[in-house]
Amino acid sequence: MDSFFRSEEMCLVQLFFQTESAHNCINELGHLGLVQFKDLNPGTVAFQRRFVKEVKKCEEMERILRFLENEVVKSNIPIPADFTSETIPVPRDVLDLESRFDKLEQELKEINSNRDTLRQNFTQLMEINHLLKVFDAFLFYPHDRFVAGVIKHERFPAFEKILWRLFHGNFVLRHAEIKPHEEENMADPVKKDVFVVFVQGDQIRGKIRKLCDGFHASMYPCPNNAYARKEMRTNVNTRIEDLRLVLKRTEEFRETTLTAAAANLQEWASKVKKMKAIYYTLNLCNIDITQKLIVAEIWCPVSDLNSVHTALIHGSEQSGSSLSPVVNRIQTQQTPPTFNRVTSFTSGFQSIIDAYGVGNYQEINPAPYTMVTFPFLFAVMFGDCGHGLVMTLLALWLILHQEHFRKLKNELIDMLVDGRYIIFLMGLFSIYTGLIYNDCFSKSFNVFGSSWSVRPMFHPHGPWTNDTLHDSGHLHLDPLVSGVYSGNPYPFGVDPIWNIASNKLSFLNSYKMKMSVIMGVAHMLFGVTLSLVNYIFFRNLKDVALQFIPEVIFMLSLFGYLIFLILYKWCVVMKSESAPSILLLFINMMLFDYSSEGTVLYRTQKPVQIFLVVVAVLMVPWLLFAKPLLLYRKHKFLSLLFCLSLFFGVKKAFVSLQVSMADIFVYQGIHTIEYCLGCISNTASYLRLWALSLAHAELSEVLWKMVLQVALRVTSGMGSVLLAVTFAAFAVLTVTILLVMEGLSAFLHALRLHWVEFQNKFYKGSGYKFTPLSFDRMRDMQ
Repeated sequence: MDSFFRSEEMCLVQLFFQTESAHNCINELGHLGLVQFKDLNPGTVAFQRRFVKEVKKCEEMERILRFLENEVVKSNIPIPADFTSETIPVPRDVLDLESRFDKLEQELKEINSNRDTLRQNFTQLMEINHLLKVFDAFLFYPHDRFVAGVIKHERFPAFEKILWRLFHGNFVLRHAEIKPHEEENMADPVKKDVFVVFVQGDQIRGKIRKLCDGFHASMYPCPNNAYARKEMRTNVNTRIEDLRLVLKRTEEFRETTLTAAAANLQEWASKVKKMKAIYYTLNLCNIDITQKLIVAEIWCPVSDLNSVHTALIHGSEQSGSSLSPVVNRIQTQQTPPTFNRVTSFTSGFQSIIDAYGVGNYQEINPAPYTMVTFPFLFAVMFGDCGHGLVMTLLALWLILHQEHFRKLKNELIDMLVDGRYIIFLMGLFSIYTGLIYNDCFSKSFNVFGSSWSVRPMFHPHGPWTNDTLHDSGHLHLDPLVSGVYSGNPYPFGVDPIWNIASNKLSFLNSYKMKMSVIMGVAHMLFGVTLSLVNYIFFRNLKDVALQFIPEVIFMLSLFGYLIFLILYKWCVVMKSESAPSILLLFINMMLFDYSSEGTVLYRTQKPVQIFLVVVAVLMVPWLLFAKPLLLYRKHKFLSLLFCLSLFFGVKKAFVSLQVSMADIFVYQGIHTIEYCLGCISNTASYLRLWALSLAHAELSEVLWKMVLQVALRVTSGMGSVLLAVTFAAFAVLTVTILLVMEGLSAFLHALRLHWVEFQNKFYKGSGYKFTPLSFDRMRDMQ
């Protein structure tokens, strides 16, 4: 359980294994996915490493695999997602796959080249066939000087215009459009026109030919004799049929080749990635002088040392090595990487934390607490049990069909699937807070019966008469009248009578505002308390006295007292007209202003508040000067050594001491100012819980009153049709505005409250992540 609340304990391990068993050992470690290799050859040139050529071969094979995949996708051939587990890659696999891929690439390129040539010839024959078919309609009388060809349809108007400008009508132009369906076996049909230009003189015909070349028009010879044209058309049709058959056979052979390749594509890609990772990892290791022993250093969780040793022994046995691998745990002053072991349920919350910054080694992990506080703060802003139920059902759908959604390979869908449990908890908490707010699509439940009654307000028990109902626009329920208020609050959540009260908004404003302040201060105090856990774990006891204690006293003296005022005012019985404002009480407390009336909530309020403000002010110099002065006193003897022994090089140490002390003062000053002012700004920042909660409730109520309620009041014959259309609009607006936009807004605000207001109290997030060699992760990333 300790690894769940803080990063796992890591160790640096030195490995020794034989060269012939290197592939098998690293393959086993890659399947284990719990070791991160250190680079024992930092700064060396790439070609000085032993396995650079093998890595380049793997990269070349990856290029060929991408080429094969593109060809398979273009041909609409399905690629099987599942494949049988491949054998352990060995060095000879590189040569075998390389020769197979080269042969397959060369074969496909040759097939594609022949197919393109055949298609080009087929297109030319089709164009000649169409030209011969319409030539007799163009030929009014025998003419031996003409230019015939085919041009793209969009180029023909410009071609015709230039002909008229050059030859001023000294020609006859005829053209016809080739219908797209006649161009068979073309992947992307292009609209073209056949044309015949009849001219006088060979010189003009030569110019027209040059113009056709400029417009990339295809010119074809066409016999002047009708019988010759008929013979030529017969020959062209025969060649077309032959080419059509050859093209069909070529396509079938190409499809057979690609289908066979597609069946092994995933397995090949996985094997190449494995081999590339193995060779890349071997480049991080050292080889002894005898070239028979490989030395590696790895970061590994202490709890998994036995698993790592077992995997190495298994890999060595598979390769038939005579010596067992040696595993030595070594001491190091380097900071280990941060590793937080996660499950499918906790991975989404850990990703939220890591997006802020990877935690320092063994620093307390905020993820376990975020699993509760994040969806709860979201739900405070998104409190509606109806909307929460829709969100919960969406999350359940994602959870039950996660494998199907992952196959879609869509970035947005992948993000939703990765955060499916976050959405699920946000939906559940929203149902809970929605029940507390007594809101379901802006409507209230009356399950237990209201604690308020109108009947006792009427005569003879109360001041109301029948005339009162007709003459008053607003009626005020007086809880002092016997029987109006039962004395027992609504058992769970807000009393449903507030849903029809004219002062509902002002009541909820006050309630949610104070609730936000209470939760915000409690959340920040919890963050400061977690810093104490870090200090104790890292044995920084001086920080407990010099940082934690003054921070807690400062926050409790001011904002803890603010919570006390809110709770005290809720608990005592006071008339609303004479009840003092909490905000004014707090402002007057900071200004030491007690002259105005109505600022006293209890008898000893003035001395208590003066004492708390003085204590809070005294914490500022404690935070600002205590820690730097203690460090200065600790290193004061260095200045004495500097005065006595200048020639021993102590001067340099003293100068560095002066610089470090200045840095410490500046850093401590920044921290003190940031914390003291941050307590004020962060507390105010939690008011977003109140603001977004009211905004969500008001938007929901507006949608109900202006959309659905209008249709419910229609009593005509078309009312059912109008209700169906209106309900569809209501559902669309609810999903787009309230669930998507408001949900995203509440999510981002909850994220900010955790990153800025909560985590900065104890979480530095300046570590680096543990990135183990993991073949399973490589396969998931494909």
